[in-house]
Amino acid sequence: MTMLREDQPQVGAGVETLSMAAALNRALADELAADDRVVVFGEDIGALGGVFRITDGLTARFGEKRCFDTPIAEAGIVGSAVGMAMNGLRPVVEMQFDAFAYPAFEQVVSHVAKMGNRTRGAVRLPIVIRIPYAGGIGGVEHHCDSSEAYYVHTPGLTVVAPSNPQDAYSLLREAIRFPDPVIFLEPKKLYWAKGSVDVSSTATIGSAQVVREGTDATLIAYGTSVPIALEAADAAAAEGRSLQVVDLRTLSPFDDATVDAAVRSTGRAVVIAEAPGFASMASEVAARISERCFSWLEAPVRRVTGFDIPYAPPKLEHFYLPDVDRVLDAVDSLYWED
Repeated sequence: MTMLREDQPQVGAGVETLSMAAALNRALADELAADDRVVVFGEDIGALGGVFRITDGLTARFGEKRCFDTPIAEAGIVGSAVGMAMNGLRPVVEMQFDAFAYPAFEQVVSHVAKMGNRTRGAVRLPIVIRIPYAGGIGGVEHHCDSSEAYYVHTPGLTVVAPSNPQDAYSLLREAIRFPDPVIFLEPKKLYWAKGSVDVSSTATIGSAQVVREGTDATLIAYGTSVPIALEAADAAAAEGRSLQVVDLRTLSPFDDATVDAAVRSTGRAVVIAEAPGFASMASEVAARISERCFSWLEAPVRRVTGFDIPYAPPKLEHFYLPDVDRVLDAVDSLYWED
């Protein structure tokens, strides 16, 4: 399954209009140029440039010692990254699809996440594991999982999920410079979404952002769900209702301060996520809001998520994915008791 990038980032400072794929490519190139300890590797990411072309041109520019292909062996890829990081490199590895990362899960949980604690901080692992995640591309089984709950449940991992080209660029550069391991979740249905990218701008890992102000209810989303939240807010505005939208950006560590302030300002909250709802990231967000904002809430926290089933076949995925109607129904339910 090969998907072509529709643009190629240009070298140079300033503000550019880039797709998310191009912004990620630019971030990798800029970090490879800035730090000779950075190495990028994974399946078909060299000459091919990756399934989604995120690493397109990097091998030609930086050489096969800095950006190279690996065997189809995810546990080996991550295990190699551990050894490299222990010896002073800053590896950035690509898992070809979300569910393809599962063979490496033992390495991630047992070694990547625990090494710093195991050595009392003497051995840090500055590893970035890039994972294209979630659906919306008509992919078949094993190509559309939302696996964020596994990673946020694992102490020792920082988990990031950008929703737009600017954050994709800034957060990936920050992740590569981060002293400890980062799971970098890339919403693949947004790879071709374009936006302005200021290469001089920075974003702080662990910081959520209010991306739309509103007074009647707060929508909390991340990654693939942020555009849905913004579209729902537009639709609600046409009906006279003002919805605030918070983009989490980082799932762990969680930015309680920004989310708490947003929810307390409206008194109502809906959490939107593509993953199944049971024991999910959405569940954790709803629980935190209920515990920390209970006295401000005018209604129970609602969740709009994927269903608790394996990901739907391509022709049925539009029934599975959260959409504007489901979000607006959840918002309406916040007022049924009035």
